[in-house]
Amino acid sequence: MVTTAVNHGGIGGPPGSPWRGLRGRCSAWKLHWLLRLGVAMEFIGHGACGIHTKAAWLPFFRLFSIPDSTAWSLMPVVGSMDVGLGLMTLLAPRRALLVYMAVWGCFTALLRPASGDSGWEFLERSYNYGVPLALLMLHGISRNRSQWWMPLSPTTEVSCERLKQMSVALRLVVAFMLVGHGGFGAFMAKANLLEFYRAAGLGSAGLPLETLRSAIGFFEIGLGLAALRITAPLFLMFVFGWKLASELLYPISGASMACWEVIERGGSYVAPLALLYTARAFEPGSQPKPATVGNDSTARR
Repeated sequence: MVTTAVNHGGIGGPPGSPWRGLRGRCSAWKLHWLLRLGVAMEFIGHGACGIHTKAAWLPFFRLFSIPDSTAWSLMPVVGSMDVGLGLMTLLAPRRALLVYMAVWGCFTALLRPASGDSGWEFLERSYNYGVPLALLMLHGISRNRSQWWMPLSPTTEVSCERLKQMSVALRLVVAFMLVGHGGFGAFMAKANLLEFYRAAGLGSAGLPLETLRSAIGFFEIGLGLAALRITAPLFLMFVFGWKLASELLYPISGASMACWEVIERGGSYVAPLALLYTARAFEPGSQPKPATVGNDSTARR
């Protein structure tokens, strides 16, 4: 079966092209690796927190009537599984594992409101389930069962229909994570944000940190709503920089396991960059004049 694919000047490139360095790689290759690295960072970072054990996880175990003493013993087991999945994705991602990771990411995010946290927590972690799903979407759903366990190689050709679907999914991921994080400051008045802003020296601005926390929260909500419509490169690069700077406040404030907290949020840095690549394919002049026709026997059209 054939499909119209964007390549060369847009999102793709000539299949089997030789190594020409990162700048010479096609956008589809870069998109694959961006999402792949984001998924690996999420699971390795999350797993490391479990291996080190984390008191904030105890309410999640209590939901299933697991006593705290048992929960402390189970955390390294759960963490080791997550690290293993992250390493497998880094070395050789597979469709079946990506489905599991998307479901697991959604499940763990839902545990937060289920255990008494705000729904903003679930929204903010949209990248935990959205980025594995986006990588699966990039390669398509296979009709062949054996293909679900075969390693996925960087692709050089992606159908326009699939890119449109990915673009919608990534817009939602970026919007949800920004709106959710904004809700921490604007409505939840999350205490750790004050510690972060104090450590970053924002108190010297002359405004009370509580007021600054609310203002930044509403700004992030506005940024998230704008992401539903705006995909300009400068805007998405700003979102990338903003998220990275926000999470770097963990080590700046001296928070526990700060390095792993930053790594765990890898999907939030990757999502706006991946959206940039998918959006570029539909900008005027970004596609080649006749579209290329290619085969992809493993994917459902």
